Amino acid sequence: MPETPLVLGLETSCDETGVGIVRGTRLLADAVASSVPEHVRFGGVVPEIASRAHLEVMVPTIERACAEAGVRLSDLDAVAVTAGPGLAGALMVGVAAAKALAIGLGVPLYGVNHLGAHVAVDVVEHGPLPEPTLALLVSGGHSSLLLVPDVTTDVRLLGATIDDAAGEAFDKVARLLGLPFPGGPHIDRVARDGDAQAIDFPRGLTSGRDLHRHSLDFSFSGLKTSVARWVQARESAGSPVPVADVAASFQEAVVDVLTRKAVAACRREGVPDLLIGGGVAANSRLRALAQHRCDEAGVRLRVPRPGLCNDNGAMVAALGSLMVQAGRSPSALDLPADSSQPVQQVQV
Repeated sequence: MPETPLVLGLETSCDETGVGIVRGTRLLADAVASSVPEHVRFGGVVPEIASRAHLEVMVPTIERACAEAGVRLSDLDAVAVTAGPGLAGALMVGVAAAKALAIGLGVPLYGVNHLGAHVAVDVVEHGPLPEPTLALLVSGGHSSLLLVPDVTTDVRLLGATIDDAAGEAFDKVARLLGLPFPGGPHIDRVARDGDAQAIDFPRGLTSGRDLHRHSLDFSFSGLKTSVARWVQARESAGSPVPVADVAASFQEAVVDVLTRKAVAACRREGVPDLLIGGGVAANSRLRALAQHRCDEAGVRLRVPRPGLCNDNGAMVAALGSLMVQAGRSPSALDLPADSSQPVQQVQV
C-alpha cells in the first residue's frame, strides 16, 4: 500500500449522497448530490425518499467525483463508507455500493463511523489532528462532545444531547417562525438583522443540579418549547412576531451553551485544541463566538470550511485514508449498516 493511498469515500447516512476522493490527506474531489429539495414540502427528511434518492444518484455521483479528481476507479487503493449511525435504509445503499466497489476492484473496504469522519475531515484543510483533540460535533441528529486521542481507534464520548440535537432545534424553531427547511441556514440569515439580547431564552443544563449531573451534556427541547410559547403568546395577543429578534435570541441561546461547554471540556481534560464539525458548524454566530471564547481561554480552534461541515464523502475518504496510513485492518465484506452505531466504535 502506498504512503499516500488513493481512497474513495461514500456517505449516505441521511439526505445527501457524498462521494469524496482523497490521496493521503489531499482532497481531490468532493461530489455531493442532495435530496433536500425533495423533503422540503414535508418539513423534514423522509427516510424512504432519501434512500431512493441515494439509489438514483450513486453511480453518476461516483462518476462525477472520478472526473473531478482525474482518476479511474481502477486507480483506487481502498474504499471507505459510512456504516453508521444514520437512517437504516440510506446507510444500506452506501454500504452495498461500497462492497460492490471493493469486491469488483479487489481493494480493502473500511466501514467507518459518521461522527469520527466529521472529525477526520479537517485534516484535508488544516493538516494533521493534534493528539488528543477535543471535538464538538453539532448537526441535525447529533450534539456531542468527544475526546479524540486517535481518530482511527480511540474516540471517547464526554457529553451529548439528552433530547433534541441542536440542528433539530433549529429546524423546529424555523418552522415556528415560518422559515423554510432546513432551518439552520435561514435562522442564521434572518438573525443577522435581529437583537440577540431581545429575549432571554433559557440555557438548558447550565445551572444548579443539572449542571452538576450533566456538566457536558446538552438539552434543547426546553428551549424549543420556550420559543414556541413566546411566539404563541404574541400571536394570541394580536401582536406581530419579531422574527429576526426571535431567531437571533434563540440562536444565541444555542451557541452560548455549545461554546461554553466545549471550552469547559477543553479545560477539564487539559486539551488545548478544539475542533467543531457537523452541519451546524457552518453557523456564522457559532463560529464567531467559539473563536472569541477560545481566544480568551487560550484554546486553539479548528473549524472546517462550511462545505466540509455538512455531510460529504470527503470526510469518509479522509478517515479511510488515515486508517490505511495507520495500518488498520480492513473491515469484513459482510459488514452491516448500523443505524445506532456508537461513536466509540470508529470502525466496523
